[in-house]
Amino acid sequence: MFKGGVETQEYFSVEMSRAFEEHGYSVFWFDLVIGEQSARILRQFYEDRRQAEFVMFTFNFHGLEGEDGLYGSGYLTGSFWSDTDIPVYNMVVDHPLYYQQYIRFLPKRYTQLSIDRDHIRYMQRCFPSVNLGGELGFVPLGGTAVNADGKALPGMRYLPVKSRSMDIIFTGNYTPPQRLEKFLDGMDSEYRDFYHELVQEVIEEPDCLVEDIARRKLEKELGTAVSDSDMAACMPNMMFVDLTVRFYYRAKAVSALADSGIKIYTFGAGWDMLECRHQENIIQAGSVNSQECLDMMSQAKLSLNVMPWFKDGAHDRVFNAMLNGSVCVSDPSRYLKELFTDGRELAFYELSDIGALSGRVCELLSDEVRLQEMADCAYEKCICSHTWKNRAEQIIELIRRENKGVRRNL
Repeated sequence: MFKGGVETQEYFSVEMSRAFEEHGYSVFWFDLVIGEQSARILRQFYEDRRQAEFVMFTFNFHGLEGEDGLYGSGYLTGSFWSDTDIPVYNMVVDHPLYYQQYIRFLPKRYTQLSIDRDHIRYMQRCFPSVNLGGELGFVPLGGTAVNADGKALPGMRYLPVKSRSMDIIFTGNYTPPQRLEKFLDGMDSEYRDFYHELVQEVIEEPDCLVEDIARRKLEKELGTAVSDSDMAACMPNMMFVDLTVRFYYRAKAVSALADSGIKIYTFGAGWDMLECRHQENIIQAGSVNSQECLDMMSQAKLSLNVMPWFKDGAHDRVFNAMLNGSVCVSDPSRYLKELFTDGRELAFYELSDIGALSGRVCELLSDEVRLQEMADCAYEKCICSHTWKNRAEQIIELIRRENKGVRRNL
């Protein structure tokens, strides 16, 4: 497993490693900060334990990007993973379009895990040769209960709603649209106009996927069908669209609350750059780490979620809120609607009607008894099925199915 990369993914990894170790595995940590040195240590670690069986688990292609020490001419196959025949499991926690350049580095025993069922469908269409793990390859993000051991709040699962100091929070960064224009650097005006128009079309159809609207627009402009392979080649250029729409709706949701007079606490960078009528109602903590986000959720009555265009998956904000006694207020996905009942465990709002969000929030805050019931129902559902331990156990089952006998070292 890997440390030293993206902070949130390292946090997820540490959470999962506890479950792996509970199941009898030992974990070797590869430090991405000192990659070549870690690679040397890993090679020696492997040589000393050739009789053991190994599995590599990573997030977002860490260790699969052609890194020095893990890839190169010193390996017969070009990589440590293929030379050693180690099975590799890669959990991709964003849309696959962000990582398509690394597909050429895939080792021979590779399985890609997806957090959204639309991502599976995208990979099946555009990269049909990639192993997606079958029925166990859909692995939604998990959540963490900060008081799981009972030490922070002895005798309690979480702080009661009536004792919480913040009405509503949002944990996540904000980037203003002008800062995303860098993705279009070097393009002529015609191409820039195309992507700006595409952003507007996606905003106007918030229930649709970026790739579906992009395909429709391309086919209209070209006057011919676009193949899956051609669509795949175009998709990395859609980062601008995906990110712009994501931050547009984050801004719109937070602004709707602030401008209606609701004080919303933000934990993440960039909110000082948000333009809205009542910035004074956005209480900014600035950049924080994963643990601090969880600590704040455990003190908030409501936790706002704006999905990063996962239309058939979930975000860890949803499960983190529920596991820490904070009622989640989220735009829906097909997967979330399968799991949760609006008003029983989770409060849904629609991106197409964000103007109604502030009224929904005020209604929820006016009834603390109902909020407590929602928090309790959500916790009961999540603690059994939606922790990182649950996700690790699903991956262990997949590993055992695909690699009979792999039990001793992970």
